[in-house]
Amino acid sequence: MNKKRILVIDDEENIRILYKKELEEEGYEVIAASGSDEAELKMKEAYPDLITLDIKMLGTDGINFLRKLRKNDKNIPVVICTAYSTYKQDFGIWASDAYVVKSSDTEELKATIREILDKKV
Repeated sequence: MNKKRILVIDDEENIRILYKKELEEEGYEVIAASGSDEAELKMKEAYPDLITLDIKMLGTDGINFLRKLRKNDKNIPVVICTAYSTYKQDFGIWASDAYVVKSSDTEELKATIREILDKKV
């Protein structure tokens, strides 16, 4: 069985490290990027099955990255993962598949990813 590949896009290194460790323990292959430019390069190298996306990051913010992604690819699931619950009201994130408020407890994130990837099979 092929491992599902997850691209974690977050400007905070400690979050990238945490998510990589936690998601690899769940059996996923994890690629991390600090911003939109790096994410686009990594997507060309290894197409992910799912993306976790921070909203506030260097370069293009997560909402604009998501808009651009959806113009080219409507199928890849995206989980918005941000420390700011206020963005739930922003219609720009509606193109995402889920919205998780960032936490050091990754149970909600892992459950959300499992649910999305199980539907995608």
